Amino acid sequence: MGLSGSCPGQESEIGPALDLSPLPPELLLQILLHVPPRMLVTRCRAVCRQWRELVDGPALWRLRWAQTKDASSQDLLEATHYCPPAPKPCSWARLGILEPLGRNLLRNPCGQEGFQSWELENGGEGWAIEENRKPVPGAQAQTCFVSSFRWCRKRQVVDLLAQGLWPELLDDPRAEIHISDWWGAREDCGCQYQLHVRLVAANRRTVLARFDVEPDPIPQWNDNTCIQVSHIFTNFRKGVRFLFFEHAGKDTQFWAGYYGARITHSSVKVYFRTP
Repeated sequence: MGLSGSCPGQESEIGPALDLSPLPPELLLQILLHVPPRMLVTRCRAVCRQWRELVDGPALWRLRWAQTKDASSQDLLEATHYCPPAPKPCSWARLGILEPLGRNLLRNPCGQEGFQSWELENGGEGWAIEENRKPVPGAQAQTCFVSSFRWCRKRQVVDLLAQGLWPELLDDPRAEIHISDWWGAREDCGCQYQLHVRLVAANRRTVLARFDVEPDPIPQWNDNTCIQVSHIFTNFRKGVRFLFFEHAGKDTQFWAGYYGARITHSSVKVYFRTP
């Protein structure tokens, strides 16, 4: 009775568009801070030259990171202060979208997406994916890659620039690359494990730093042991642009099936040490 409003299914009226072009850049910047990052790049950047310059420039993203206050945003704020990227089209916007610091640069670290993103080298009966026998703290999923009775290898190549990192940061001695991997065994079968990591130049051939480890095998009749292997690359040579990550596993009993090393929660993260 006397109630106004739209009928069901009727589109509500949209008010007249507001022309923001007369606004000074300082005020426009405050408005753009409330726009989601991807919309800034895909929509707002195309509006006009002034908007494109704001989205591509450092001021908008520095303010956004300062207000967000999460760890990744604070790391980017500090890193770009001490080690700003070279001025290139959309370079700051790429940082805002990709947020590469403190993020795992390896894809599908727990097998939650099958074998996607991994290059496999199958020994014995190859690789399988199973649920963890013990929870792995911090893992994206409680699943793991399980090796067989001969060496099974699995590798990824990380293009560090494509992930959003920039040459000035990678060449700075305060950059750190943190490596972590978890491996374990079934309680009824021992296993062996290896990890090989290379920091490689732009030509994909020159190795600038490396880390290799092959811990003592886990013996048969264990308690479903799960072990973390970690390493931090510091003060590495300039020119690192790719990271080669490979791990391998097998069982020690030579049993048919999938009784070898169980590998999960692999990670590669880049940080920037600040004073």
